Amino acid sequence: MKLKIFSTLATVLFFAAVFMSADHIDAPKVTNSSQDIADFFVFQGANQNNLVFATTVQGLLSPGTTAAATFDENTLIEFNIDTDGDNVEDLVIQAIPRDGKMIVFGPVAPSMKGTESSILSAATRTETEITLYGETAKTGSNNGISVFAGPRDDPFFFDLGAYSAIIGGNASSFANPGTDTFAGTNVLAVVVEVPKSLLGNATALNTWVETKLKR
Repeated sequence: MKLKIFSTLATVLFFAAVFMSADHIDAPKVTNSSQDIADFFVFQGANQNNLVFATTVQGLLSPGTTAAATFDENTLIEFNIDTDGDNVEDLVIQAIPRDGKMIVFGPVAPSMKGTESSILSAATRTETEITLYGETAKTGSNNGISVFAGPRDDPFFFDLGAYSAIIGGNASSFANPGTDTFAGTNVLAVVVEVPKSLLGNATALNTWVETKLKR
């Protein structure tokens, strides 16, 4: 199965650092779908031997619409990991929903690189039931890898009013703590915690997340 990118969000991670980035609903073609990436976070787990990859999609869901929001079974969420600094993925973690579960493959070397992917079903498989809105979080684990998928409160703090004022020349800085424009809205989240030993020996990683649509 080949898939085509509809949305991408990229960044750099160092093992000692915490990274986060957000990009809510500014790509009209994917708005209101689970192809639309909202957030990307990478950080050390509570177990310091693990690294956590977390992405959220379909941002700014109201409480009234969250229960009906679903992951698209034709959309692959792919975490890309560059271990040698050439900005090309050396490892991938793939997440694809199937029949109420989120199935995760990897981390594993990709069979294809760039804008197309194939599902790496022979790789280590970890799955979990997708948590429904209002349910206690469900997780799955295998080979030291843990997975969660389901709705969550939007974790990214953004003061849109202050941002607009600064851009418009009517303010020079943000207030502390400011107003969280995203407060009360939800996202669909996929969280994968992976032993660092499965990611190679590099002291620094480049990592980014993509959504790819089946064609």
